[in-house]
Parts: sequence; structure tokens; C-alpha cells
Amino acid sequence: MLFSQRKKMKVTLLYLFVLCSAQHSAQPETWQVKGIAGKSLSFPERVLKSGNLLYGDLGKVAHVYPGKQSNTNLVKRFKNRLHWNNVTGFFTLSDLQIDDSGIYTVANADEEKMTHAFQLTVYYVLSKPQVTVHDNISCTVVCSVENGREVTLSWYRGEERLNQTSSPDLNITLSLPLKVDEQNRESYRCEAANPVSKGTGVVPHSCIESDPSKVTDGDERTPGSLLIAVICVLVASGLVGLAICLKKRNRHSHAGGAKRYTRT
Repeated sequence: MLFSQRKKMKVTLLYLFVLCSAQHSAQPETWQVKGIAGKSLSFPERVLKSGNLLYGDLGKVAHVYPGKQSNTNLVKRFKNRLHWNNVTGFFTLSDLQIDDSGIYTVANADEEKMTHAFQLTVYYVLSKPQVTVHDNISCTVVCSVENGREVTLSWYRGEERLNQTSSPDLNITLSLPLKVDEQNRESYRCEAANPVSKGTGVVPHSCIESDPSKVTDGDERTPGSLLIAVICVLVASGLVGLAICLKKRNRHSHAGGAKRYTRT
């Protein structure tokens, strides 16, 4: 009796193991693929005779019939953008859009009867980051770029990364300030990157580091400039006084002459 129970337990465990293995094998491994907005992408799995392409919750979006025929207009959103090559056997999606991202499954109904899943993520090509001078005196610059999916913005000095920023908010502009050494200005670069592209910005030539003690701003004046201002005021006052004296003297001279030649 005990031997019979052990045998039944072994059979049960073997059945459960086979069932779990079958369920695990039915779930295809998902491969990561990256696309660029506006470009085309071919899913790297062949369907030479018959099969389907499925997309997320939409299910079947393309079907291949025996005899090298296909119907790739099953879903309106992919109309005229999804194609099947009857020579290579690849499905190709053209004019990629950001919202084309998702899981695509190639179901091969040929002799192998295999399925392959692909996680497609579509990215924009990044624009070149802009570097502007924020403060000439301290030589502080700001690098900025329009944010997007998985975008990072970094400052480098040579091969050393000095700082980095990113944000999950895709509707903002990423900005990253940095105080640079003007003597080694050319060693700095700002780099914006995502998984499919990168762009680089450099420090403008207009960033000129100065000695703040030699810079005057508004009413702030150095002692030397104040002394010069005082001298100028005194000189100007003396000239004005001299002019007034000369003018009065001329008036008296004219008046005396007039009286001298007046007839009685």
C-alpha cells in the first residue's frame, strides 16, 4: 500500500512538472528592439509560407497565406505602413510613430510553428543641445535640450562626466548649468543622449572669465574711479567760476567805456 502511494505521488509530480514546462515554453521570450520615429523597422523573424503578426491587445494585424500572399491591412492604424516581403519573409513597419511602441509577436505557422515576441520602443532623434552663457563674470553656462523618452543630459570635461540630469516629464526642457574654467574651455562638452542618438554642444567663445574686483556695475565704483570723478568735478567747477569772472569783467569794461565817451 505504501509503495502504491509513493508511485502515485511520483506520477503526480511528474505530471505537474510537464504541465509547468509546457506553460513556460508556450510563453515566448521577448526581445528588445528599438526604432527611430519616421524610419522603418523589420522584425527579425521570417515567415516564408504562412503565419501572422500580432500587436498587443489588437491581436492579428497581418496575415500571410500559403503561396506567398499576404494581407497587411487588417488594422487601420497600420494601413500602408505594414508590409511583408515574400522573398526575405520579414514583416516591416514603416514611418514609425512614438505610439507604435509595444509588443509584437511573429507567429510562424510553417513546419516549426514558432512564435517570437518583440518589445518595440520608438524614439525621436535628438536635436543638438544648446549652450548659452548665463554669467560672463563667473563663466557659468547652461546646456539645454528638449526632453524625450529616456533622454539624459550630461556635462563632460574630457572623458570625465561632471554631472547629469533627466526627467520623466516629457513636456519640459532639460537644463544643466556648469561653471567652467575659461582657460580650459575647449575641454568641456555637453552631451544629450537617448538609446538611438546623441548630440553634443560646446562652450561659446563669449564666455570670458573676469576679475570681479575690476568690474564696475551701476553705482559700484572703485576708489580710483571716485578720485577721478572728484577731480573732474573740481576742474569743471573752476572752469565755470573762471568763465563767470571773465564775463563780469567784460561787462564792467564795456560799462566804463560807455561812460567815458558820453557827452554832457
